[in-house]
Amino acid sequence: MRSAELSSRSGPSEDDVATGEERSLRDEVVDLARTLPGTLRRLTVRDGDRAVEVEWAADTAPAAAPAAAPPAPVPGGLQAVASPADEEVPEVPEGTVAVRAPLVGTFYAAPSPGAEPFVRVGDEVETGQTLGIVEAMKLMNPIVADSAGVVAEIRVGDAESVEYDQVLLLLRPPGGPR
Repeated sequence: MRSAELSSRSGPSEDDVATGEERSLRDEVVDLARTLPGTLRRLTVRDGDRAVEVEWAADTAPAAAPAAAPPAPVPGGLQAVASPADEEVPEVPEGTVAVRAPLVGTFYAAPSPGAEPFVRVGDEVETGQTLGIVEAMKLMNPIVADSAGVVAEIRVGDAESVEYDQVLLLLRPPGGPR
């Protein structure tokens, strides 16, 4: 089964063609998505490594997650995958400014393979300075600083896939504590 994303809570389109087993699994995943609390931002189902990823919109994420329990089996052998690193970590710590991905694509930290990265943690940057590149459909889209600051954290690796609005880097105001 190919990677599938549920971008809305509507039913399948007429263009979707699936076998009985895929169709049944897909229907069950859609039903599951409809019962989840909050506003669903993204739901990805993969069969290769058998994972189900669920992402809620930032302002409507469930307030408290249940205590760590083993992943619940899903029909077809799929299992929900939870990342302990994502638990209770604020997306943007106080005193920092997030630089977000303007589109889905591949993040590049340097202008070419083997070249020095555009920025490193601790570098001071100016407004309009290139911080990285997101490639989408063979187009290189520069990621520039909206304001001056100091690179506090780089959250994505070179050649890593990124989602729309994902935090790529964190900047601290210039002249502040390092």
